[in-house]
Amino acid sequence: MAALPSPGHNPLPAPIGTTAMDQLRQIEAFTAVVQNGSFVKAAERLGLSKAVVSRLVMELEAQLGTRLLNRTTRRLSLTDTGSDYFERCRQILDDLAQANAAASATTAQPAGRLKINAPLTFGNLHQAPLWGEFLKAYEKIELDVTLSDRLVDLVEEGFDLAIRISAGPGLASSSLVARPLSSDRTILCASPGYLRRAPPIHQLSDLASHSVMAYAYWSSGDVWTFDGPQGRESVTVRARLRANSGDTCRAAALADQGVILQPGFLVGPDIRAGRLVELLPSYSGPALAIHAVYPSRQHLSGKVRAMVDFLAEAFRQPGWA
Repeated sequence: MAALPSPGHNPLPAPIGTTAMDQLRQIEAFTAVVQNGSFVKAAERLGLSKAVVSRLVMELEAQLGTRLLNRTTRRLSLTDTGSDYFERCRQILDDLAQANAAASATTAQPAGRLKINAPLTFGNLHQAPLWGEFLKAYEKIELDVTLSDRLVDLVEEGFDLAIRISAGPGLASSSLVARPLSSDRTILCASPGYLRRAPPIHQLSDLASHSVMAYAYWSSGDVWTFDGPQGRESVTVRARLRANSGDTCRAAALADQGVILQPGFLVGPDIRAGRLVELLPSYSGPALAIHAVYPSRQHLSGKVRAMVDFLAEAFRQPGWA
C-alpha cells in the first residue's frame, strides 16, 4: 500500500472551469487529494466543497472500475493502481499547464524585470547601444544589466539570462540552455611603437621573449595555442601585465607596452585605424562562440524569449573584424 506524497509537492495549475471535460475535472480532484493528503485540504486548494471533491473522485473510480484510494477514519493511502495512475495524471496536468503557458507567451506582451549578465567589454561596446532599441520595442519590460567577466551562477544569483563568450564552437557541459548568437576570432597584435623597438616576430616561438599583456580569464593561462602552417602549435608567454579586463590589456598595448591576444570585437577598429598591427596572420588564435544562456526551456518567459530573439537578430551580421 503506497503512502501519499507530502502536501504541496508539484502544485496544480488553476482549477479547470465548469466547461472542461468531466474526466479532466475528476483527475484534477483526485490529484489534489493525493498531493494535499486529504479531501478537506484538496477542496480548499480547488475552491470546491469537500462533498464535490469526494463525488468527483468516486465518479473517477467508478468510471475506471477500480479503487484508487484506501480511506480510513485517520488517513488516506494510494492503492498500487492508484499510485501508478497518480503519476500519469500529474504528468497530464503538468503538460497541460506548460501548454497553456506556452500559448499565453505567444499572445501576451512580454513584461516584467529582466535581469541580464554580460561580459564587461562586450556588454559596453556591443550591447549597451542596443538597450534603448529593445526598451522602445518592449515598453513593459524593465532591464537590470550587470556587466562582469566573472562566470556567474544564473540560478543562485537570480539572473534570467547571460551572454557567454567561450573558446571553441560551444560551451562547456552544463545544465543551461545555450542559443548561439554569433562568433568571432582572436587577434594577436601590438602597436607600431612597440614593434619598432622590440625584437622582430617571425614565428610563434618568438613570442616567448616578448612582453605580453595577458587576459586573466584565458582558460589556457600563459600557454597560447594557435593553428598555423604546420598545424597546431603552442607557446608559453611571459605576462608583464595580467588583467581580468580586455580593455586594460588593450590600453597597455596602445601605450606601446607589448603584445596582446584579444577578440576582434575589441581590437578590430584599432587594427583598421593602424593603432595596432596584426601579427603572424598565418596563425589563427582560438575561435570564439557567443551564446545567450538561460536556465531552462520549460516555462520560458516571454521577456527572456523576446531578448534572446532580439539579440540573435542584432548579431546575425556583426560589424566586428
